Amino acid sequence: MSILDLLFSPPTGLTLAEILALAAILGLLHGITPDEHTWPITFSYAIGSYSTRGGMRSGFVFSAGFTSQRAILTTLGYLGLAGLLLADHLDGLIYVVVGAVMFVAGSYILNGRYLHLPLDRLLGGRAHHSVRAERRPGDEDRPRAVSLRMALVHGFIAGWGIGGYAAILVFVLAPRVGSVLLAPLVGVAFGLGTMAMQVMMGGVFANLIRRGRMTPDQVRYIGQKTAGRTLYFGGAAFVAIGAVLALFPALQSAGVATGSIIPNLDFIGVAFVLIVVVVGVIGGWSLAKAYRESRRFAVTAAPDPPA
Repeated sequence: MSILDLLFSPPTGLTLAEILALAAILGLLHGITPDEHTWPITFSYAIGSYSTRGGMRSGFVFSAGFTSQRAILTTLGYLGLAGLLLADHLDGLIYVVVGAVMFVAGSYILNGRYLHLPLDRLLGGRAHHSVRAERRPGDEDRPRAVSLRMALVHGFIAGWGIGGYAAILVFVLAPRVGSVLLAPLVGVAFGLGTMAMQVMMGGVFANLIRRGRMTPDQVRYIGQKTAGRTLYFGGAAFVAIGAVLALFPALQSAGVATGSIIPNLDFIGVAFVLIVVVVGVIGGWSLAKAYRESRRFAVTAAPDPPA
């Protein structure tokens, strides 16, 4: 039996230690493979932290919320209740909830308010304030710091729904631990594996903004502005796609199989497109725009609130 067969088709008769080891390895793979529930959010919070340490902290906090959710999920798996999460429309609804939280978090970073709809700009009207005013240090448009509390909330809500990795946890590994008291450990082991990779990727994402000669204020501005726009517009994309999937759940299975047996790499579909749109397109555009803005005027960002 190959290592991949062992991971994705675990045999019977495994000890508790072996089950937890497999769950942790699956968590490592989950953290490093493209996942629409982790990558867009980790990217946004990590780059908004604008430092390696801050990015790693964001990955840790997000994964802590995710780990607690996985502990609950594997308990449901042991009790035989996880099948309730297989409803066709559930993935779409989860996208809507995740996107709404992203949108609210992005709105706060960009505008200092938890909900802001720039309808006047979208409809071609005049902006709230002039471009000249917008460029003054201390103006109302300066970005705010990302909130680690929001990262924690995001981590908890992002993991609901049953994907490839979750299916192995809740339907194969968790029911074999022998006690409902041990079932959460499967989710914790998986979450810790994911956390290890997310912490590392958080540091990598955070360092994307450190290029060339920039002042600390410019680095802070670029990170916070990129995070805010990615969460704001990426959240809107999540809500829109989630609403479509909730109405037409069959679209979830539309795509192209790659031939791989590794979840998140085995299929190019809606989830993969969402990652590309949020991280690649929106995140890339936000980063490039923030770079240009930071070079046009001196930046004074708001002080960071407590995490």
